[in-house]
Amino acid sequence: MTRVHLFLGTALLLAGCNMAPHYERPAPPVPPTLPTGEAYAPQADAKAGLPWTGLVQDAKLKTVIERALANNRDLRAALANVQSARAQYKVQRAAQLPTITADAAASFTRQNDARQNSYSADLGFSAFEIDLFGRVRNLTESALQSYLATEEGARSTRITLIAETATAYATLAADQELLAVSRQTQESAQRTLDLTRSLNAAGLAGKLDVHQAETTVEQAASDVAANITQVAQDRNALDLLVGAPVEEALLPASLDELLAGVATVPAGLSSDILLQRPDVLQAEHQLKATNADIGAARAAMFPTISLTSAIGVASSALSALFKGGAFAWSASPSASLPIFGGPNRGNLDYSKAQRDLYLAQYEKAVQTAFQEVADGLARAGTINAQQAAQQRLVTASSRAYDLADQRYRAGVDTFLNALTSQRTLYGARQSAIATDLASVSNRILLYRVIGADQ
Repeated sequence: MTRVHLFLGTALLLAGCNMAPHYERPAPPVPPTLPTGEAYAPQADAKAGLPWTGLVQDAKLKTVIERALANNRDLRAALANVQSARAQYKVQRAAQLPTITADAAASFTRQNDARQNSYSADLGFSAFEIDLFGRVRNLTESALQSYLATEEGARSTRITLIAETATAYATLAADQELLAVSRQTQESAQRTLDLTRSLNAAGLAGKLDVHQAETTVEQAASDVAANITQVAQDRNALDLLVGAPVEEALLPASLDELLAGVATVPAGLSSDILLQRPDVLQAEHQLKATNADIGAARAAMFPTISLTSAIGVASSALSALFKGGAFAWSASPSASLPIFGGPNRGNLDYSKAQRDLYLAQYEKAVQTAFQEVADGLARAGTINAQQAAQQRLVTASSRAYDLADQRYRAGVDTFLNALTSQRTLYGARQSAIATDLASVSNRILLYRVIGADQ
């Protein structure tokens, strides 16, 4: 009895063995706090990130994003990958428990005048591995971590889709405004050209003035054509992200509406928030999976013990199959131990190399997250001042052009001054639109790179 207890105790002790290295999250290879300095606005020590419904307050853009989340094919593919990984995890987890099967059989033999029949019914399991060294458990853990990694990948895809849809929407708004500005400039330049031609016909302006006026008209006409194309392409890109055509009623009215309809995302002070980014968590789950693979590879170098057994009844008469004396059982334990050759050592070396690979990828993911957030904060810290300067530039350029045009029409000043002022105003209005777009896009960028949407 003592030997039996000793055997059982030893088996239980071995069953608790785990050959995988103890996992500890690697120290983040980035500073503990987000950067500060002249380019960065002061950050409040508050919860970082926003849910997308808090980021987007424009009703039309909210509807467009909701449609994208329902119809986008990339997101559907990511969710299908999650379901596939979950199924694979279930398959691997099933190996930890024996698969019980029920069998019934009958045989009939006749030789000369003698007949012999036999019947049997059994419950049992075949080649069930007794996981003394944790090989199956570590393979199950690896499958679990791979499944969790795909979940984080799907969350990352969702956040990216929201950000890309909002950015495409803002880009469409900006390009619509650029188209309007180029059309206004073309109309203004055409009026100036008509006046210059009249003055030339009266001998009050030279051919050079006419040709210079023509260059502004044609440049604006070229920009109109290019902007019409760009707006059409922006709509195509938005339709692709949404997964269906977006009707006119949901398109942006102006960039100013989006400036008021997209919130500023808080970043906090600590860089620890980056460790919760879905792509960083995905990389960490992949690292954990390779850690478990090392345990499985190590366990494969120890004996593999499997058991096949059955319990049931057997009889030569069907009527007596379930009566006393028909009981039968069988058990067939087996063990195998690699002694020479085989792939086990190579598999272990491969698992360790994969662990090193995914460790480097995890650390790179953390560093990339830090750099992306730092870039977004640097842009956020200066964009307001740039927008204000651009608006002052538009105002000053508009006043200068109005004055130069009036002086030209009155014959007080040359056409060159009016032409230069007109081109300066055109460029200033284009730059102001680009700066407003950068402001909206950067808010969306910070939402994505902080990755704290719940």
